[in-house]
Amino acid sequence: MEETDKIERQRVHFENISEKYFESRQSENHLYLKDLMWSYFFKDKDYLKKKDGLSVLEPMCGYSEGKKIIEKNVGAIRYYEGFDYSSVLIQKVKERNKNLNVYVQDITTFKSDKKFDLIILIGGLHHVPEFCEDAVKLLKKNLNEGGDFVVLEPTHNNYVFRKIRERIYRKNTLFDEQTERAFTLKDLNDLYFKNDYVLIDQMYPGLLSYTLFYNPDAFPFLNLGGKKLVKFFFKLDSLFFRNFVGRKLSFATLSLFRNEQPGHRA
Repeated sequence: MEETDKIERQRVHFENISEKYFESRQSENHLYLKDLMWSYFFKDKDYLKKKDGLSVLEPMCGYSEGKKIIEKNVGAIRYYEGFDYSSVLIQKVKERNKNLNVYVQDITTFKSDKKFDLIILIGGLHHVPEFCEDAVKLLKKNLNEGGDFVVLEPTHNNYVFRKIRERIYRKNTLFDEQTERAFTLKDLNDLYFKNDYVLIDQMYPGLLSYTLFYNPDAFPFLNLGGKKLVKFFFKLDSLFFRNFVGRKLSFATLSLFRNEQPGHRA
């Protein structure tokens, strides 16, 4: 299959599942887990705030959850722009907030003269695996020097978990194994290091609470119990968020990279 055909296949696939994706991710457990995860990640990052507010770009924005995350955990947004290749999701976002600056756009062909203080990309790159390196390079042109890139992506760091994920992609209709591919942690980091980003922080939240509650659209049978259970498992997981055990066992990685001059490395 040609690479351009894969982009179109993934776009069509996501259009077909977007209604279910949108509705299921309004579940209480899912939203509460995300609140816990993002507040934990940003709790020591007051340095990201700007007195006059941030300019924020959200590629592959889905329903613009990145905007809400930044406003809640970092600070005011002076200017926001988001895009996604799903016209269905963009329409839903517009129905909720017709004045929000979101539009239909493919990340592999995105171009803009604007510069941003922060880019937030939530679970997008693994949908365009053949183009992710080019996408990271393209987006760097739109990030201020010293600006920050927040990225959450599915990852695996051991053979067993890679095989589990490959099986899920084959068997679950909400995924498309021909166009989606999760990263090894090294591969994800290398995407940014090759473009002279510095790794500021990395957290491994894809543990038990993530497995149970983060993908209710894909695994509704795991979405059991209430907020107390979510909080309990999250606290247990937090013991491993930034150590070797978490890195080995996590199904996802949450990272903060900074745009630096060539020659810098973490």
